[in-house]
Amino acid sequence: MNIENLKMFCLVVDEGSISQAARLSYVSQPGVTRQIHQLENYYGTLLFDRSEGKMTVTETGRLLYPFAKAIVNDFNRSKEVIKQVIGESNVSLRVGASLTIGEYLLPSLLGSFKKQSPEIKVTLTIKNTPSVLEELTNGVIDLALVEGIVESKNFNVEKFAEDELVLVYPSDHPWRGRTEINIEELANERMIWRESMSGTRLIVESALRDYGVLDRIESYMEIGSTQAIKSTVEAGLGVSILPRLTVARELEQGFLNEIKMTGVNIKRNLWLVKKTQRFPSSGISSFVEFIQRKHFLN
Repeated sequence: MNIENLKMFCLVVDEGSISQAARLSYVSQPGVTRQIHQLENYYGTLLFDRSEGKMTVTETGRLLYPFAKAIVNDFNRSKEVIKQVIGESNVSLRVGASLTIGEYLLPSLLGSFKKQSPEIKVTLTIKNTPSVLEELTNGVIDLALVEGIVESKNFNVEKFAEDELVLVYPSDHPWRGRTEINIEELANERMIWRESMSGTRLIVESALRDYGVLDRIESYMEIGSTQAIKSTVEAGLGVSILPRLTVARELEQGFLNEIKMTGVNIKRNLWLVKKTQRFPSSGISSFVEFIQRKHFLN
């Protein structure tokens, strides 16, 4: 068994094409094809279907992939451990984050972590929660920080913080000068929402439904960007309920205003997600310990 063949197999699956795998690995396309053929000969079955002018992973290829990924990851981890022992360590950490965490929380968090552990090379991927968890499943990243619901039993999921969802309004709104409103008053407002499948949107809708006001609120506008929603509210086009993480700076600088809803407190959990590993890397262990020592947003 050649570990390089398994590495190449995983890369072709991850990238979806031999040409892209060849480019990333600095190997010729015939060289990549040769390694795949060697692996297919070893297992005695086709791992890719090359019919109809395109290449797709076969059922046996899909079955092999998680085993191949685990073998490659354990092999890479073994090299890392030995290098640490002999003083040639080059520790890396690949973090995936959902959009809100990646854009508003993680930059400062990683900055603090790098000051503590400058020897660890950190790379960050920011996508929506399902995409981040898919990359974690496939071994593209080492751990994930997400605010969405995590249902897979294949992950270790740990709450690392809470974020409050707050009602924000523009400076020229009639609410200015008040400290709180009755939630019933939302029925008179133009609500600026995230897109329908947004995790934040689902949490807000669920809370407003529980209080019996959701169906009476005018859904004035849907916008797929939190930054655009903030600008829209600031321009006086409506109000919105957004994670405090995303509006902390605007509230501090006075571009947006917050008002409490009497008896209403909407919060969501932020999750640290990782796969169960026999040999977790020192980079993962260091970052998890760093996160666990933090007490923010609670």
